[in-house]
Amino acid sequence: MNFFQKPFGYEPLLSKEDLKKSGKKKKGPRASDWKRTLLNIWRIVDEQRALLIVVLCLVIISSTMSLLGPLLIGHIIDDYVLKFNFDGLSTMIIMLIFIYLLLALALFFQNYWMIGIAQQTIYRMRTGVFHQLLRLPVSFFDKRQHGELMSRATNDIETVSSTLNTSFIQVFSSILTLTGTFVVMLYLSPILTLLTMLIIPLMFIATRWITKRTGKLFKEQQAALGALNGMIEETISGQRIVKAFSQEERVKQEFREKSEQLKRTGFWALTYSGYIPKVMNLLNNMSFAIVAGIGGILAFNGYVSIGTIVIFTEYARQFTRPLNDLANQVNTVLSAIAGVERVFSIMDEDKEDDIGKVADTHQLLGEVEFRNVHFKYELAEETQTLKNVSFHVYPGQTVALVGATGAGKTTIMQLIARFYDVESGEVLFDGINVKDLKRSTLRNQMAFVLQDSFLFEASVYDNIRYGKLTATNEEIEEAAKKANAHDFIMKLPNGYNTILTADGSGISQGQKQLLSIARALVADPKILLLDEATSSIDTLTEIKIQEALEVLMKGRTSFIIAHRLNTIRHADIVLVMKEGQIVESGTQQQLLQNRNGIYANMLKQTGIL
Repeated sequence: MNFFQKPFGYEPLLSKEDLKKSGKKKKGPRASDWKRTLLNIWRIVDEQRALLIVVLCLVIISSTMSLLGPLLIGHIIDDYVLKFNFDGLSTMIIMLIFIYLLLALALFFQNYWMIGIAQQTIYRMRTGVFHQLLRLPVSFFDKRQHGELMSRATNDIETVSSTLNTSFIQVFSSILTLTGTFVVMLYLSPILTLLTMLIIPLMFIATRWITKRTGKLFKEQQAALGALNGMIEETISGQRIVKAFSQEERVKQEFREKSEQLKRTGFWALTYSGYIPKVMNLLNNMSFAIVAGIGGILAFNGYVSIGTIVIFTEYARQFTRPLNDLANQVNTVLSAIAGVERVFSIMDEDKEDDIGKVADTHQLLGEVEFRNVHFKYELAEETQTLKNVSFHVYPGQTVALVGATGAGKTTIMQLIARFYDVESGEVLFDGINVKDLKRSTLRNQMAFVLQDSFLFEASVYDNIRYGKLTATNEEIEEAAKKANAHDFIMKLPNGYNTILTADGSGISQGQKQLLSIARALVADPKILLLDEATSSIDTLTEIKIQEALEVLMKGRTSFIIAHRLNTIRHADIVLVMKEGQIVESGTQQQLLQNRNGIYANMLKQTGIL
């Protein structure tokens, strides 16, 4: 179970529908959001709470020991050193050693166990985010840079790790130390306590002034880092395009601009946050000087003992040090909150549902029907990609989608796979509305060969086996032979065990496509989707692939997009699309009866007719 689900207490932000109902506008993070974010982090550590309680107990012990140490030193000075009383002095020294030894042990184990808690929590967060990314719809990734999402799943989560490792203990320890120190100081000398407290308002004012500025700057820094990572990822992925169009200088300039933005925000964030320890140290030294100076006068006049002054000078430093730590940790916490809010914003996105009224074991027959389908992409709200599209395909038929670029051919494929849902109308499988079928049930009975082949950094066996994880090596080799990929695979350094790179470096685009076709073959699907499957293959290989595909498509419903019209000569139905509409449909013979029709003119232009 994912930690972001209800049992783990994750509280999503308002959905788009809720915002519309309430009439509110979604704003940036507010203080109330920070509280919610911290509360959600607390809920995430539910499995670690027992150990966390032990850590908190150790923090209490370490804080208590840090208070007892100076008290015992003052007692030794007043009752033993100044009075030259050595009876029992060794016992006091042993107690002092025991106190500081216990303090050291408590500090060691609290840090050791807190690191374990932090790493386990970050592991759960990172796993939860990764699982969420897999559940998000395709439309989510259309609107975001992949590098920026990677930054959220890595850099932003890492800021939470550093905060949990150090800041959590320091904040809790500082609060305990401040409280205990104040109580003991007040008991020993109200006058010296008042003098020590004079510096606190100045610390509060300085810290508030600085943190008001650093909070915003840290958010800008995280956003700038995400934008820079996104730009780097895009440049690396599209390096061939960059080089092909000689855009190196423009890309360098864009990188400089984004890097400059990150440098500026980082500089001012760290500059403002760097003021805090400097100001705290200044005020700390002022407090020490006041206590030492006025305390000396009081001791000279017999109002306090020398041991009390020693205790107070240590406590004055011990009192302002936690304030300094708290002030420093504010910056770390602000940075972590800025990062974790960006992470949680991914979790607030609506997931791609996988529910359906039809049983998971439902086997598709392959009948597909579009009824008055309208659709538009979110980024192109003013333009409808599909307009009142209707067609009916029976099991085993092969459908060819032809038309100019942007006519809506690939969009139909996307709707069949339910990467998107229709705006209006229905998509039916075997007479069942696609929304009543689980997405996993639907996609498990489909195979895709896309125009842009994608390979994983794995062996050839594993890349082909991605179509069917239970496939044997023999089945994979048989599929490769049908796809005409076996011969070139055997020429690779380690044959089917050769490790390929994610971008397919070392093999041609056509060979990558052959592996994708083999992957589809081994899946043995009910419905086959081929989007320009032979676009990157030479004519000779294309003929062999067509023969293999014809064998594969027998008895299966197949949808083919092809600009090479000679590759769809055996299609049962041809759908001619123009500007999101089906303008002609029928068999090739039926379409060619109209010699002045759009399809006939397309064949004339390519020299086929």
